[in-house]
Amino acid sequence: MKKEPKDRTAEFERALKVKEGQKFVLRLYVSGSTPKSIAAIQNIRKICEEHLKGRCDLEVIDIYQQPTLAKGEQVVAVPTLIKKLPLPLRRFIGNLADEERILFGLDLKAER
Repeated sequence: MKKEPKDRTAEFERALKVKEGQKFVLRLYVSGSTPKSIAAIQNIRKICEEHLKGRCDLEVIDIYQQPTLAKGEQVVAVPTLIKKLPLPLRRFIGNLADEERILFGLDLKAER
């Protein structure tokens, strides 16, 4: 008896729907109101609004006000964005201006 081939398109569409419903948990570590920190906040907020509307928890943490959080996450440079969920955990350092790279790293965009 011959096995029927799996319907890869339907499998892919199911996986995509699951991914579309995933909640993102992001932490952005900044150092006060420096130009790079302000730019990083603006850039990640724009990405969240345009690509993760309603399914993104973004927490902005100033390392001067909460140094223990930064130490616990082993943040060595700021601004640093950490994608906590969905796994895998990922880190991005800098002002987050390269939207395409950030979207790719967040698994929101296929190959560059």
